[in-house]
Amino acid sequence: MCDSLTMDKMDINNKARVHWACRRGMLELDIAIMPFFKYEYDSLTDQEKQQFIRLLESPDPDLFNWLMNHGEPDDAELKQIVTLIQQRNQQRGPVAL
Repeated sequence: MCDSLTMDKMDINNKARVHWACRRGMLELDIAIMPFFKYEYDSLTDQEKQQFIRLLESPDPDLFNWLMNHGEPDDAELKQIVTLIQQRNQQRGPVAL
């Protein structure tokens, strides 16, 4: 996983680096984040892409709690992207990794 210094410099158009940052240490996170990246990233606005990259800076336990509705980020922008991930994943339904 990338450290926050690397994440801060990540270009929203460098999909290979963003894809790598999506890979997490928990299967539950991979199931939530990887399909969102695969199917939705290209349709995001540049601002949403920046929010997504900022979200990827968060520790796995926080991401897990937020994406599984066991809490929410204090940051309004992160809360917005978490909600978007949840909505898009629910609309699309389960997919194979």
